[in-house]
Amino acid sequence: MDEKTVMGAAGFKWYAIYVRSRHEGVAYGQLQKKGVESYLPLIKRNRQWKDRKKVVEFPLFPGYLFVRVNPNPSEFVNVLKARGVVSLVSGQQGVPLAVPDNEIDSLKLMVEKGSGLDIYPALKEGVRVMVMRGPLSGASGVIVKKEDCYMLIVNIDILGRSIGVKVPAEDIEMV
Repeated sequence: MDEKTVMGAAGFKWYAIYVRSRHEGVAYGQLQKKGVESYLPLIKRNRQWKDRKKVVEFPLFPGYLFVRVNPNPSEFVNVLKARGVVSLVSGQQGVPLAVPDNEIDSLKLMVEKGSGLDIYPALKEGVRVMVMRGPLSGASGVIVKKEDCYMLIVNIDILGRSIGVKVPAEDIEMV
């Protein structure tokens, strides 16, 4: 446990930072070396190659991690100077937006104790998506909600028919 955690980190706030593609671990390591309290939520996924299967850790939010710093310009500059960091997630006029402590606490609890976590890329009914990975790679369709899950629906307009299939959220992207 670092000194900031022991002191209760009075005045410190959580911020989301955007990092270069596939540099979450690099940025996390750099921030740790600088003594900046950081949080990189990771989830385990089964990955299969032609010759083997393996459980691999992936960032829950690709391209993002969280830092807890005192909200002043010198602390923000210290974070931005870490290798792999692109920017702090900011609102209007470039002011960094703090993430409420309870959201980070809930996130930590879910990652630590939860199973079957999945990230959903702002899925809304009627949004057109394309499957980027997996056996359905290249298929495109529309997202619909059926009972408690989202499904990819492909319309065959000329036949007046549609088919639907459940697709993992990490395999689809909005088009």
